[in-house]
Amino acid sequence: MSDGRVFLPAGAGAADGRDLRLDFFRGLALWFIFVNHIPANQLAWLTPRNFGLSDATEIFVFISGYTAALVYGRVHERAGFRVAAAQVLRRCWTLYVTYILLFFAFTAQIAYTARVFDNPLFSEEMGIAAYFADPVQALTQALVLKFRPANLDVLPLYIVLLLAFPLILPALRRRPLAVLAASAALYLAAPRLGWNLATYPEGGVWFFNPFAWQFLFILGAVLHRLPDLRAFVTRQNGAVMTAAVAWLAIGLFLTLSWRIAYLDSLVPQWLAELLYPISKTDLDPLRLLHFLALAYVTVRLVPAGSPWLAGPLAAPVLACGRQALHVFCVGVLLSFAAQTVLLHIDGSLSAQFIVTTVGIGAMVVLARVMTWYQSAERAHRALPVAARKSEV
Repeated sequence: MSDGRVFLPAGAGAADGRDLRLDFFRGLALWFIFVNHIPANQLAWLTPRNFGLSDATEIFVFISGYTAALVYGRVHERAGFRVAAAQVLRRCWTLYVTYILLFFAFTAQIAYTARVFDNPLFSEEMGIAAYFADPVQALTQALVLKFRPANLDVLPLYIVLLLAFPLILPALRRRPLAVLAASAALYLAAPRLGWNLATYPEGGVWFFNPFAWQFLFILGAVLHRLPDLRAFVTRQNGAVMTAAVAWLAIGLFLTLSWRIAYLDSLVPQWLAELLYPISKTDLDPLRLLHFLALAYVTVRLVPAGSPWLAGPLAAPVLACGRQALHVFCVGVLLSFAAQTVLLHIDGSLSAQFIVTTVGIGAMVVLARVMTWYQSAERAHRALPVAARKSEV
């Protein structure tokens, strides 16, 4: 990541020059997703979705686009398009296999829990009733990403976005602004033309419309490719900062007005008709602008090389960000386990705190174990062949 004077200055990241902010905010997004997936959890009030129009999903998708351009752009420059495309497709295959395994594990967890607690509503609530109605058809549709339980929508979205990434990789390197313009056109056209992917059972569509959400992914990728744009983001600009803070304040007011009747009464009817609904499925422009404002303020307040990012308090979040796939998967399973505990065993505030902290703690432990294992594997591969044979 040596080209990033803004995102990756010398000595700002880990020992390999990695910008710690990427891992930190991706890890934080995974924590927020886990907490938000636990119904009736009061600790969810601490997550961004309760204070603005965007939430952890925007953070995850944007960082994914940035890191995709970073990683596969380097491969493209060093080894050419075919090698870069092959690596992208290999990663997509890994994500796909992981998703299928997670699908089976999550479906089995829901079915087992519904049986143990004699609660058939779990199947309806978690979106797997069609599986019991027609298992063969449901499994077939799951293999093509059309059928999935609740809380699994982010991973199929990422698979589809990354699968399309080789198609734009050469143009992203040569004409990033043209790629961004085409992406913006698709983003604006998709909701107006009703473009989305179908789901099973029939009649449904993807909760995260990939034709819309691709714009945020591409925006992250383009940001990496344009040093001038990155410099603008981090340059002192009072007018932009004022506008960003003002929009965040408006977003906070609107979000609170959904829960506080007095604030809701202050929103004129004509304005409400103009603003609502704010679609998450199609990445409503108000959500997009809110995320961009939040990202701008965050980058200004948390510059690359902030000492606390390398400190002990940030370490658990960084570990989760570096092992995002594994942490996301275990977070899905843990969130449903936490939901079961709160619904059938103890729903008190103390129980909510315990299941949340235990779940996050388990995610951190998994991330650190995976990091240790990968480090050990790299050290083993670095040994001379004779030394490796002697261990057998």
